[in-house]
Amino acid sequence: MINTILFDFGDVFINLDKNATPNALKKLGLLQWNPALNELNQLYETGKIDERTFLEGIKQFVPKAQIHEIKEAWNAILQDFPLDRLEFLQMLSDYRLLLLSNTDATHIEHFEHKVGESFARDFYSCFEKTYFSFDIGMRKPDKETFRLVINNHNLTPKRTLFIDDKKENIESAKKLGFKTWHLNPTSEDVTQLFEHLKKTHA
Repeated sequence: MINTILFDFGDVFINLDKNATPNALKKLGLLQWNPALNELNQLYETGKIDERTFLEGIKQFVPKAQIHEIKEAWNAILQDFPLDRLEFLQMLSDYRLLLLSNTDATHIEHFEHKVGESFARDFYSCFEKTYFSFDIGMRKPDKETFRLVINNHNLTPKRTLFIDDKKENIESAKKLGFKTWHLNPTSEDVTQLFEHLKKTHA
C-alpha cells in the first residue's frame, strides 16, 4: 500500500512549453542549442553558478541580446498552473507528499511571481518538504538525489509512488524500488491519480 507520493513539478503541476525557450532564444540570435549551453544549464540547475553568471553565459551565444531579454526567453517555457491541480493536491491528506524537481532559481522566482504569493504558499504548504535541484546541488536521474530524499524522510521506496514526465527519471527511481507513474502530459493529468492507482497499484 502506498503511503507517500513524490512528485515532479514541471509538466506535472505547472504546464511547460518545451519549444518556447529554444524558439525565443532563436529569435534573439541563437543558432542552435549546444553542449556548452547544456553544461551551463546543468551548472545553474545544481546551484554551482548564480543567475548573472548563467545569463551572461548565454549572452556569449546571443551577443546582441540584453540580459533581461535572455531572462524572459529562459522563462518562456513556464506556462499556466491549473487551479484544479492545487485543489486536488490539497485533498491528499492521507499521504505523505514530497516534491523533487530539476529546476533553477530563475524559474522558481518566475513561477512564484506568475501565480502570486498566496498561491505559491498554498502549493508549498501541501508538501512535507520541497526539493529543488539548485538548492540541494544534485539532480535527477542521479540515484543519490533519490537517496537523499529516502534518507531524509525514512521512506520505504516500495510504498512510495514517484510521478515524473521524464523516462530517465522514472527508470532511475524504479531501480531503487519506487513505484512509478510515467505521466504523459499530453494525455494524462495528475488529478487522475486515483484512477491510475486503481489500474496499476494495490
